[in-house]
Amino acid sequence: MSLLSDFKAFALRGNLVDLAIGFTVGAAFTTVAESLVDDLIMPPLGLILGNTDFSDYYLLLRAGEAAPPPYETLEAAQAAGAVTFNYGAFLTSLLTFLVVAVAVFVLVRLVKRAGDAVEDEFGEPDTPDTPDTKKCAYCRENVPYQASRCPNCTSFLGTDGGPLTPDAAVLPAGAGGAA
Repeated sequence: MSLLSDFKAFALRGNLVDLAIGFTVGAAFTTVAESLVDDLIMPPLGLILGNTDFSDYYLLLRAGEAAPPPYETLEAAQAAGAVTFNYGAFLTSLLTFLVVAVAVFVLVRLVKRAGDAVEDEFGEPDTPDTPDTKKCAYCRENVPYQASRCPNCTSFLGTDGGPLTPDAAVLPAGAGGAA
């Protein structure tokens, strides 16, 4: 039974569920990115550059036994049993990768800008004179300035974001509190 309970704890752990959600969203995003490239970007790029499919470009390393060269296409060379160096397929894959990378970069940048615009519109305004951290009055560790509890000693820090002086009851006599 312990194997089953261990697997259950592993499978339902938060990080694993987050990872599964990330893969699912990533797969959906991949189809959107491929559609963007294949359906919207590559057709005009193909018109501008001419033939962007280099997959039939190859170097013949050894002629095939079934038929002598020259071969009209890479498929014909491979059907004849020829040994080929397929640099055209690599160039096509490289070009597709670059176009997908640029498209994803533009999409991510647009989403980030939209998120920043929403944050600017609805988020809390940044005050330049507010520090990033403060010291916990109890354990003296650095904590985020807006924290209301210390993550180290779990003491209450106050809700205004500022430092809170420790209660006199927890301080030793003569250490700043009432004796």
